[in-house]
Amino acid sequence: MVATLHEVEAEPADWPASPALEPAEAALDPAFIWQRIEAWVSHRWTPREVVWIVEGPGEWVPRLTPAVIESVEVWSDGWQAVALDASPLGGYALPGEGPYRFTATAGGGTVPAAVNEAFRRLAEYFAGHDGRWSGATSEVEEIGEIKTSSERSVTWLARAMAYSGAADLLRPYRRL
Repeated sequence: MVATLHEVEAEPADWPASPALEPAEAALDPAFIWQRIEAWVSHRWTPREVVWIVEGPGEWVPRLTPAVIESVEVWSDGWQAVALDASPLGGYALPGEGPYRFTATAGGGTVPAAVNEAFRRLAEYFAGHDGRWSGATSEVEEIGEIKTSSERSVTWLARAMAYSGAADLLRPYRRL
């Protein structure tokens, strides 16, 4: 059975361009939103280096896509280059236990409209948080005789992907 023991993904040199946003959303750091999206999906739209350490035997497919494997090495008193056969699912057939080290460049392509819409929804969701709620679950405001109260779930930030609707749009790009 194949197991991915370790994955190191470098941060990209730049992030995809942000879609058109309102001023409040455009003021947010786009890297923060792209990092949230990439934590949710296995697709990458800007290139970066990725290194996987994998044990076999069996078939291994890179978790991130698109990925171009640049080198494969096996451990035998040090890393040594090895040639592996392709597997039916688009990965590699690992003949022995290894471990194997795969070095790749992952990322590329045009950002689909659904992903840009997910970005926009997340930006709107985060911009709706104006800093007053930090660490609070409820708030009461009084101006003269007018009193308003609001409550927010303690998980509002952790559940941003679902609450904003971005998760549904990103479902085709999610692979575990």
